[in-house]
Amino acid sequence: MKYDPAIEASALPYSPFKSCTVPRPIGWLSSISADGIDNLAPYSQWQNLTFDPPMVMFAANQYPDGRRKDTVINAEETGWFVWNMATYDLREAVNISAMALPPEQSEFDIAGVTRRSADLSSVPMVAESPVHFECRYLSTHRFIGNSKVGTIDVVFAAVERIHIDDAFLTADGRLDILRIRPLARLGYHDYTSVTETFAMHVPNASPEADDGLEGQPARRSGVPSMRPPH
Repeated sequence: MKYDPAIEASALPYSPFKSCTVPRPIGWLSSISADGIDNLAPYSQWQNLTFDPPMVMFAANQYPDGRRKDTVINAEETGWFVWNMATYDLREAVNISAMALPPEQSEFDIAGVTRRSADLSSVPMVAESPVHFECRYLSTHRFIGNSKVGTIDVVFAAVERIHIDDAFLTADGRLDILRIRPLARLGYHDYTSVTETFAMHVPNASPEADDGLEGQPARRSGVPSMRPPH
């Protein structure tokens, strides 16, 4: 089968689009409003952009009534948000935090996770998560969709501080992915977690290209910080 999604519906009973680009990492994002109300929500449109310096993005669809997501507003107003790694052990908390709550109610409390203070801002982090990125807001690119739900805000940010629980590092200093079991989004109501890994090296790759695949910055010192002065 084939179809043009801009002008016709799929012949399948459920749209296959979100089930094709899988698995997708989950942006489990915590933020805080200008009034001091914290927020926690998962986003399945989340990704790294580059690694030198580390930058990330997430896309947030509007609510059916046209309201923008709290995470977007909070990031724009305060300049910060935190990515908390979602894991299999935290799957129920991730799912609960997806509920649409009033802005004055915190998902931290509903999901039953522990707040931990970030270093660079007042944004709380999920203490039970093994990895956190403190993200400084850069900009929002807004795309108008065919409906209010189809309209999205794409938020870009720089990763200014990375927290890793040492208990989830291997003896040679790598993330112990099989112990962490990162959670990932599939289509429909389906999720998965990482339970198997394997390595492949590009044949005849140059050292510079291999560094790029590893995500290792070319320079380790003497690089001006992108972080604005406090």
